Amino acid sequence: MTTNTGMDATAAEGIPGIEVKPVAGHIGAEITGVDLAGELDDTVVAAIRAAVLRWKVVFFRDQKLDHAGHVAFARRFGEPVVLRKRGSASPPDFPAVETTADRLELGGRFGMEHDEWLQRRRHTLLRGWHCDHGARIDPPAATILRAETVPPYGGDTTWSNLAAAYAGLSAPVRRFVDGLRAEHRLGVGYQPRPGDDAYVRHLLDHQVASLHPLVRVHPETGERILYVNGYYVEQIADVSRAESRALLELLLEQAVRPEYTVRFRWEPGSVAFWDNRATIHLAPSDNAHLGYPRTMHRVMLAGDVPVGVDGEPSEPIVGTGAGRW
Repeated sequence: MTTNTGMDATAAEGIPGIEVKPVAGHIGAEITGVDLAGELDDTVVAAIRAAVLRWKVVFFRDQKLDHAGHVAFARRFGEPVVLRKRGSASPPDFPAVETTADRLELGGRFGMEHDEWLQRRRHTLLRGWHCDHGARIDPPAATILRAETVPPYGGDTTWSNLAAAYAGLSAPVRRFVDGLRAEHRLGVGYQPRPGDDAYVRHLLDHQVASLHPLVRVHPETGERILYVNGYYVEQIADVSRAESRALLELLLEQAVRPEYTVRFRWEPGSVAFWDNRATIHLAPSDNAHLGYPRTMHRVMLAGDVPVGVDGEPSEPIVGTGAGRW
């Protein structure tokens, strides 16, 4: 997102009709009284930005956004990302909008049905947790996701606050992880099929990997972020694989402790806006068997290269570079 205005989440209290209501102790707030499809003045935009920075993810209900309105709202906070490739359900006339339609996108992908695809991506309990495009050298700064069609039950998304997770570590562990870096690589959370595997061939042809600080400094708030997730992190640098595995298990369990999380029940017209630099999230896996459609539309905002506590930026390893999508 663009530069912080200095307003905090309470700034909305001075704007008639707008309220920021926290929904969990460390993360998440619902914002009411805002029509995201309307003309938003600068004070409202500043209040929303401040709430995102303070609560890491904010929620809006009953919004009437279409693709054009979604992109226009996103542009008030930064430059939308345009991906080189999107799923077949994405709208061709809006390249910044990526549509995920579970029953359309996952069934039959790379020769696997939906259930097998999820099982192989999440063969351990923590593997599903991720930030968006975390293997890139410049992961998106934020994501704005809106719901079009959702199941009558199931399909919730969960987020975790990585600044709170870092602060919750003991002081000696914080000092230790401050100086570490980790390799983030596309596909490391995937368990290959026996024999020929179309997804493994895809990964080999589209390698993306970066060396990110294990603790990054948030470019707007100055907070230290425990920059770890289960889906992309391959190895902590300069330690043995056995040590890396034990450390990652400890840090991932810390990152997703229930007190640092919030879970959101989607409805048609719901919008979630989160800081992709300071959170990880878990997409649902409890709705595939229900047979109900779940169609979501995503716009991401361009981010910067993470910087560690030592002031040193991330390093590209393969298949990635700032500004290349």
